[in-house]
Amino acid sequence: MYQFFVENEQIDLNREQVHITGSDVNHIKNVLRMKAGERVRISNQQGRDYLAQVAKLSDQEVLLDIVSYDVASTELPSKIYLFLGIPKGERMETVIEKAVELGVYEIIPVAMKYCVVRLDEKKAAKKTARWQEIARSAAKQSKRSIIPKVHDVMSFAEAVAYANSSDVRLVPYENEAGMTATKEALQTIKTGDSISVFIGPEGGISDAEIEVLRQDAKVLSLGKRILRTDTAAISAMTMLMLYLESR
Repeated sequence: MYQFFVENEQIDLNREQVHITGSDVNHIKNVLRMKAGERVRISNQQGRDYLAQVAKLSDQEVLLDIVSYDVASTELPSKIYLFLGIPKGERMETVIEKAVELGVYEIIPVAMKYCVVRLDEKKAAKKTARWQEIARSAAKQSKRSIIPKVHDVMSFAEAVAYANSSDVRLVPYENEAGMTATKEALQTIKTGDSISVFIGPEGGISDAEIEVLRQDAKVLSLGKRILRTDTAAISAMTMLMLYLESR
């Protein structure tokens, strides 16, 4: 079953209908070649989901009838904020796609000391727009109830300040030995807690940065092997998804 995101104003609860407009019309008609009677999953991007079926198709609009309001959310019981030291090449895009599939709530690109990539304001705006579109596509594919937000690039200080509003702050660090701290950190997470996770760039987290993070975060290990930044981010998200959904 295909998934589509709409704005609240596209949902007519009185008539129990959904109006699909814009680029999704062409996708439904000419790419998916959907016909009247076929069903889709609809989300208002704020955590409310509906089951609907195609009623009428035109060049400007696809009209859907709401079939059910009893559609289970696909969101994790905790909001995960992923802070990622900007990696080079396509690694950022890979992390965004996979993190969205795994349930991330927001992704925050961070300019850290050992980041190879340095974006000026113009390039950063273009990158953020592309990253947000990747998040949207991944959310549709994985049938998320929301589209996770990809923030504009933050400085390290800005990111630390933003993370400090979370209930739990975690920092996987390659120089941290043993999994005991990892297990203990997971066990402190309560249902509904917001969780911030810091992942360093290719060059790692600097000594000064890790000391700042240690003041308010739990530093932990992801195992005995040194992971690339994208692997570390995906591993941390997988670990949290498994823990949160198995409680």
